Amino acid sequence: MDGGVLQQATADGVIEIVEISLKFFPDLLWHIYNNRSILHYAIENRREKLFNLMIDLMAQNTFAASKLDEVCNNILHLAAKLAPSPQLNAVSGSALQMQRELQWFKEVEKMVNTGFKLGRNSLGRTPRELFTESHKDLLEKGEKWMKDTSNSCMVVSTLIATVVFAAAFTVPGGNINDKGIPIFLKKNSFLVFAVSDALALFSSTASLLMFLSILTSRYAEEDFLVSLPRKLVLGLASLFVAIATMMIAFGAAFSIVIGERYDWVYIPVMVLACIPVSLFAILQLPLFWKIAISTYGPGIFRQRRKVKHKSA
Repeated sequence: MDGGVLQQATADGVIEIVEISLKFFPDLLWHIYNNRSILHYAIENRREKLFNLMIDLMAQNTFAASKLDEVCNNILHLAAKLAPSPQLNAVSGSALQMQRELQWFKEVEKMVNTGFKLGRNSLGRTPRELFTESHKDLLEKGEKWMKDTSNSCMVVSTLIATVVFAAAFTVPGGNINDKGIPIFLKKNSFLVFAVSDALALFSSTASLLMFLSILTSRYAEEDFLVSLPRKLVLGLASLFVAIATMMIAFGAAFSIVIGERYDWVYIPVMVLACIPVSLFAILQLPLFWKIAISTYGPGIFRQRRKVKHKSA
């Protein structure tokens, strides 16, 4: 089989062709075409499925992984380059794109020895220097995306904290004048109001602090790998809890005020209160899910056997 066809299939991500080729011609895994193996093409074009397919087989022989291309780039240099636009744009949000690029670089870095990590190409750049240079614009876009998202969420968190804090001192129904004890203290609905109002205050404050910590971060490259996504996940989760508990507190207060006369009012009020909570979940859950899976999920790379590296 022509090696160039296999390399092109790898670059285009046609996994069926590569699987069949390696099944009948396993030696093609180490075939060098234009100073590159198919592993080089899989890394450069960010084909994680093909990378996972090859990596265990490649562990049997590190020759192909140790090859340098025409400008002395090793496989870590290829991982340090910016991903092609189709693969980059497959991930939504500049911050998540930066995280994906860091995940690729870290995964390939596990495969190579120290000599490859410090090796320089014909332009005199190490893989880390090349990564910093090629991802400079993406880093700036990721920082802007993070700050814009955090600023928007901080406004909501601040409003919720302000409202529920004020509600804690203006309880529904008022207080007994000479004692300051809430009139409806013994009602179950008042307990629901008090607990949910407190939870709303605590969670909105926690959310506010999470988004504030994002705004004051240093925005180094490594921060986009775990630190910033983790803060954003915690901030969004806290904000969701704050919105949900605030609406529960509102429903409980509403039923306390007019429940004596209209005992059926609690049901429609709570149904209507679910609308903003549901809207927030529908609009923000996809973003929350993507960040959570990308940060805490199994990842796009399969666990591989550890291998003793041979010197190039």
